[in-house]
Amino acid sequence: MREYLLVFAVAAAVTFLTTPIARWIAFRVGAVARPRARDVHATPTPRLGGLAMLAGLYAGLEVADQLPFLSVVSRDWSETRAVLVAGTLICLLGAADDRWELDSLTKLAGQVAAAGVMVLLGVQWSFAIDRNSETTLSFGPETAVPLSIFATLILVNAMNFIDGLDGLAAGVAAIAAGATFYFAYQIAVTNGFYRASPAALLAAVTAGVCVGFLPHNFNPARLFMGDSGSMLIGLLSAASMISVTGQVAYGGYAGPSQQLPSLIPLAIPLAVLAVPVLDFGLAVIRRTKAGRSPFAADKMHLHHRILSIGNSHVRAVLLMYFWAALVGFGGVAASFSDSPLPILVATVGVGLLALLALLLTGQRAARRA
Repeated sequence: MREYLLVFAVAAAVTFLTTPIARWIAFRVGAVARPRARDVHATPTPRLGGLAMLAGLYAGLEVADQLPFLSVVSRDWSETRAVLVAGTLICLLGAADDRWELDSLTKLAGQVAAAGVMVLLGVQWSFAIDRNSETTLSFGPETAVPLSIFATLILVNAMNFIDGLDGLAAGVAAIAAGATFYFAYQIAVTNGFYRASPAALLAAVTAGVCVGFLPHNFNPARLFMGDSGSMLIGLLSAASMISVTGQVAYGGYAGPSQQLPSLIPLAIPLAVLAVPVLDFGLAVIRRTKAGRSPFAADKMHLHHRILSIGNSHVRAVLLMYFWAALVGFGGVAASFSDSPLPILVATVGVGLLALLALLLTGQRAARRA
């Protein structure tokens, strides 16, 4: 655990220290976000925060390679190399968009290319069906490759879609990475596996780069992560999630709860990243029904709606953090519980109470206005 904490700290520190450099580069090359109708910021703000996050990623994984415990990850698995190559590609794609605002088809093609590189280099979804903990059925490459690319594209764009408020995407991604780390590490502890794993390492690094970026990005932001950052953390989140399922496929389901073990590899990623995935799904449905492109920007995301009912910028972000932590950690805790149903009921109940309180507060604010 100490080495994981060290990697987290190094990734956070390098990201924090290099963010001012990324801000300087953004001003120099003209990668500045001018206020638009759908934006909530009122002054021009530089982008390219993903460059600092990429530096933190490289630093964190390089330190891990030098540690006696975690160095086995890059030696025995290909996930870290795959993430470095694909992460660099998608960050550069996002940096180009931060500067020149690429069209949606060009961005999608670049996302597919980066996701394909990551998957072909070894990050693949090996989902197992193991109801009796005796047999394991895994996807072959003909299914695992397209499924892994599709899952990566969803998470890349989900993170891109929720990056609409200062600190929102970085905070939600950090929370999701924390829940992923807990799940990956607990699988190893419960089953007696070696505790150095690609999923846990990638989750620790992802949390580090997000936490290191947050002080510069929280309201009022001095720098936006831009597409270079949002797509990078989406890819990192996908890599750690997909890597977790590899552990489950290898050893069968690891937790005490055996009610629906075959659904656990799908349920955990959905729980951990429920907030961005839900926002992404609603946006696609909303825009498609209106006859628009799913990638056409609007001001109807979840965070925009929270703002519209009278909440402040910071309060809206903190509410999204709360829901992300509640669903993510609640789902992971339930997967390792002997009695998961009470935890799931409590999680849903608290979430609904928070939603009700939010609506009532918004109504009072509207009446006062």
